[in-house]
Amino acid sequence: MGKSVEKKRVQDEIEDKVEDKGQDPCSNEEYDESFYGSPIYDFLFPFRPAGSQWLTEWIIIMFALIIRCAIGLGPYSGHNDPPLHGDFEAQRHWMEITQHLPVSKWYWYDLQYWGLDYPPLTAYHSYLLGKLGSFFSPEWFELDKSRGYESQGLKNYMRFTVLLSEALLYMPAVVYFTKWVGRRRNQSPIGQFIAAAAILFQPSLMLIDHGHFQYNSVMLGFTVYAINNLLDEFYAPAAVCFVLSICFKQMSLYYAPIFFAYLLGRSLFFPSFNIPRFFSISIATSVSLLALYVPFYITGGIEGILQSVTRIFPFGRGIFEDKVANFWCVVNTVVKFKVLFTNEELRFYSLVLTVAGFLPAMILIMLYPRKHLLPYALAASSMSFYLFSFQVHEKTILVPLLPITLLFTSRDWNVLSMVSWINNVGLFTLWPLLKREGLELQYFVCFFLSNWLIGNFSFITPRFLPKVLTPGPSISSVRENYRRRSLLPHSIFWKLIIVSSYIGMFVFHYVDFFVEVPPRYPDLWVILNCAIGFVSFSLFWLWTYYKFCTLLKKSINDL
Repeated sequence: MGKSVEKKRVQDEIEDKVEDKGQDPCSNEEYDESFYGSPIYDFLFPFRPAGSQWLTEWIIIMFALIIRCAIGLGPYSGHNDPPLHGDFEAQRHWMEITQHLPVSKWYWYDLQYWGLDYPPLTAYHSYLLGKLGSFFSPEWFELDKSRGYESQGLKNYMRFTVLLSEALLYMPAVVYFTKWVGRRRNQSPIGQFIAAAAILFQPSLMLIDHGHFQYNSVMLGFTVYAINNLLDEFYAPAAVCFVLSICFKQMSLYYAPIFFAYLLGRSLFFPSFNIPRFFSISIATSVSLLALYVPFYITGGIEGILQSVTRIFPFGRGIFEDKVANFWCVVNTVVKFKVLFTNEELRFYSLVLTVAGFLPAMILIMLYPRKHLLPYALAASSMSFYLFSFQVHEKTILVPLLPITLLFTSRDWNVLSMVSWINNVGLFTLWPLLKREGLELQYFVCFFLSNWLIGNFSFITPRFLPKVLTPGPSISSVRENYRRRSLLPHSIFWKLIIVSSYIGMFVFHYVDFFVEVPPRYPDLWVILNCAIGFVSFSLFWLWTYYKFCTLLKKSINDL
């Protein structure tokens, strides 16, 4: 038995080192770094010496924080828009009620005005930030009297809390993840930091958290910490981190099937049935969940807990509200779901489609719980929820974009191109929301900045560009001996799909700016945006499954 377990352990290590590296016809070991030929590689190239590498991490983080601060100078959700204002006011209001009301009333108070509808950890987070803010200016969070309060001091404080939350929880988790993956794939330290920078400069998260105003980075940070613990084989801490993620925002449940299946597979099937591990995961999950809900039970009994759950899962609403790039909203333009079916029937159909979408990934990751497959499985599951589940909002695209963006650690040029493309599509689907809130400038600047940094515009770099104009060797030295990469995949099919989608995005922005929407169809341009996004997301979802199954087959064959 001991030899069998040891053999399985060795097999597991071999499979975890499988690198999803494609066959690049222009590959060259000298240029075999992720994003070689990109400005971000050139900027960080001077820090390749071992004595300077510690500076690289801080430079990336400081630059990321500066960009977020610049985004925060713009407007936010609900700015000067009474009576309900927007998400900024919702977050401020939660800090207000958690300061002045007992825990038992947090989920009951004035539900018509931004009642608390996120899980308990968000409430505790609001309480902590509200207490800190009240120390500086109590009038920011006075009960009822502070509704709609808008001052420069409050705005600065609220923006600072998002920066602080992200700097403490999300950024360190991402840096650790890229280092772990890079070391296992024998990637240079500079390559690891470049991957971290590419992830941290994802435009959608920056614009929603620091422009629109939310704290999604907290939920996503806990999720990355859970992934990091799985990579290090710390299964009970991974379960705790994922519970914290769910208990901050319920959208983290999009990852739940994969985390559940992976932990179950590592406990029951791989390398063998492990009773202590199974019980440690179960106890850690139960204790962390109970700890977060104990205050609600003590102060409000079981009724207080049920009220929290009812507020968190609004099944009484329709299958969708705002226009979003998923199946229900796009197909509803042809098939009027809300007319043909009851709300209960739509909930059932939504459940069936969602489960059918994530079930293959869930089963496979349970039977073959391999570390290098986690991002693909999480992407497949979360995209299934986004495309088919109940009450999806446009901002929810951040959930599937997390595991997708973590694939920037790959050294397969095809994977990098697909990840870059779908990040651009994800940002594109946020345009109607960002435009409504006056964040057009931030949208375009972040789009061009993020793509320029990772080299998406390198194909238009003049061949005669003097070397003195680049801080590193890659852009200036890429000439006849190295075909310039534009982050398009090698497949003709995917090239056509990606180029077509970009043409569609350009046409959309043209008509949105210069063509008056027909009065009979006031949402026509928004529906066009959703349709382009839905088709792109659906195709990428299928590619995710293809890549997942391909890597799994390769992993099994290499045993």
